[in-house]
Amino acid sequence: MSIHYAIMDDIYYIYHNEFGISFQWKRDAFRQGFNKFQLVFRDTGFYLSHEEIKLFSENIESAKSIKPCMNCGDSTECRNILLRTPSCRIDLAVNKQELSWIEDLVRGTLFQIQLDGFINELCDH
Repeated sequence: MSIHYAIMDDIYYIYHNEFGISFQWKRDAFRQGFNKFQLVFRDTGFYLSHEEIKLFSENIESAKSIKPCMNCGDSTECRNILLRTPSCRIDLAVNKQELSWIEDLVRGTLFQIQLDGFINELCDH
């Protein structure tokens, strides 16, 4: 068995794109009232609650309005956007393309979490 499959046995996959993945550790899913999710991209993992993921989505919206510096213009290579994370001590320098990929990852994750919650609620009734 490869390491990849061993790790996949320990998680509930939520969403992925070409930039990252989101999942929930199975050990956390079974803990009452403990809903943390892992978002991993660019060699960084964020362990966030549903509310923190929503905040991250709002921060992404704010970052999209940041104008590029004069030297960079519309360059997709320059990491000229400072993206605030839900962690008050961590901000990320990203470029326009990375911001778009992170936005897709966060939105896809939120959509899937909400869809799963809706389906679970329907099944409970």
